[in-house]
Amino acid sequence: MMNLMDGNKLSKKILNEIKEEYDKLKLKYNKVASLAVIVYSDNFASKIYVKNKTKICEELGFNSITIEINDKTEEKEIIEEIEKLNNDDKIHGILVQLPLPKHLNEKEILSHISPNKDVDGFHPLNLGKMLIGEKDGFPACTPYGIMELFKEYNIELEGKFVTVVGRSNIVGKPMALMLIEKRATVLVCNSKTYDLDDKLRKSDIIISATGVVNLINRSNIKEGAIVVDVGISRVNNKLCGDVNFEEVAPICKYITPVPGGVGPMTVASLMKNTFKSYKKYVREDENKI
Repeated sequence: MMNLMDGNKLSKKILNEIKEEYDKLKLKYNKVASLAVIVYSDNFASKIYVKNKTKICEELGFNSITIEINDKTEEKEIIEEIEKLNNDDKIHGILVQLPLPKHLNEKEILSHISPNKDVDGFHPLNLGKMLIGEKDGFPACTPYGIMELFKEYNIELEGKFVTVVGRSNIVGKPMALMLIEKRATVLVCNSKTYDLDDKLRKSDIIISATGVVNLINRSNIKEGAIVVDVGISRVNNKLCGDVNFEEVAPICKYITPVPGGVGPMTVASLMKNTFKSYKKYVREDENKI
């Protein structure tokens, strides 16, 4: 029964489409797309994520700038750096890789990124646009990537009962908004949700983003469910998600693997947003001439 939703395959398809169009625009406008990333240098996982994003930028022909911060970096220094990037016409996307050091206010820092360069989709204005269904903002990358998977595999959302496990600003909340826009019936759960297993067993689609290993297993899903695993943990030097893949996969209609499922789609979505910003900037420049 199980069909794999292959994020690696779809992300390559999306990146190839971006590169094909970008090569033509770069030749026409003689301008290079640029992404600036601010990253906490002492967070090993964040540095790996940024390294992967930088690699994809290079493959596309985008310019990438990495600005490292540490435990001694003050909030005002980061905000000043962001303002410089906001005012630099050669920069089309700004990303602050989370988490930041504990002494920094993440919400305050993210709010200073220009919504026109907020390619991660976390600025309140972009979140607000998503809430009311406007398409000219930047959607949050991980939920955006999941929606692209649903589209690629012709998964109907209208009328489906979808349970999102995790209420983060990065995945859970924007994911719920995107699903509601597609007329799904959405339940957002968290660690305090009463009788979570019962709710999961009633779900047509489950999207889990908790980082709790084996949270989703054979006992708490129904046969024919669609399962999207956003969680990522390292157990005995092996990457795994929230889903016990070996137990769950045989009875699913569709399932994402870890790794190779949602992760590549998040990066592809970031590049889509950066390219969207680039196109807007170069066409605005053309109109000024």
